[in-house]
Amino acid sequence: MVTGSEQIESAGREVVRQVVQGRVDNSQYPQLEVTIDLRLTLPARADAPVPVVLALVIDEATLAQWRSRFTEEQWKTFQGEGPSWQEQVIARGWGHAELAVSSVQADSGDGLAAGIIGLANRGQARQADDWGALRAWAWSASRVLDYLDSRDEVDSERVALFGHSRYGKAALVSMAFDARFATVFVSSSGEGGAKLWRRHFGEQVGNIAGSGEYHWVAGNFLRYAGPLTVDDLPVDAHQLIALCAPRPVFISSGTEGDQWVDPKGMFLAAAHAGPVYELLGARPLPTSEYPPVGTALVDGDLAWRQHEQGHTPGPNWPVFLDFAARQFGYLGSE
Repeated sequence: MVTGSEQIESAGREVVRQVVQGRVDNSQYPQLEVTIDLRLTLPARADAPVPVVLALVIDEATLAQWRSRFTEEQWKTFQGEGPSWQEQVIARGWGHAELAVSSVQADSGDGLAAGIIGLANRGQARQADDWGALRAWAWSASRVLDYLDSRDEVDSERVALFGHSRYGKAALVSMAFDARFATVFVSSSGEGGAKLWRRHFGEQVGNIAGSGEYHWVAGNFLRYAGPLTVDDLPVDAHQLIALCAPRPVFISSGTEGDQWVDPKGMFLAAAHAGPVYELLGARPLPTSEYPPVGTALVDGDLAWRQHEQGHTPGPNWPVFLDFAARQFGYLGSE
């Protein structure tokens, strides 16, 4: 339900910004409550239903705490120069939404007995094949898409996903598991996202299995950090990307300060997903050769760009929005 609404100005346009909260049915285990917290901003006056960019984000309280660690200059570097991504979306006549995924499932191992995973298990510890947080966050993105489909102002066939870093992992999982999403901007997702697991560079399986990240994945996955190894895995990241075919996927990273996510490993995974795109009549990357920084490979349905800055999506937002507009066949009014 809509719990708050205001009309404001963004990018020189009048928009309606709403706070929306969904509540998950907990009748089978009332001891736990799970909400889906969403901020939705739409043009105040549009002639037709508009595309929406749905971002998987951190909650506002945690964001404020995290932002306090940076100087204003560092924060500007992270955000990128010029208008915010939200303003860039509104300037096209589209809408944007921010899903606070931790409202659905906490980003911690301590939270596995709560949230949607805990609710499904009635407050008990998860089993080895139960979801990790990435899949739980993806589930919540699908529930938001259910809601957007009910809004007359939204063109629910043109909903794009966005996620950066750990949320980039979740955005790719969301895209793979729900064929209704039209396209996705996967930013600096690394291991567990678009990076090849078998690449011995940057983040590794052992990092994902560590105390700060193990909750992202199912318990039975952790055995590939020992006694099994990554070479025992029956799948790799290019197959996750291929599950999105033939829908358009934009994979990206930065350079300096972003090597942990292994940009080349993500590019190679995208290239290896190409045969499935071709099989389904879609256009893969035009090359399997790792391109120079700043090269935008965006003419097909699989796209790649590495920008010149660090661990930030900022410089790639205009490129992705142009990519999405071409895919949508909807340039909007700029």
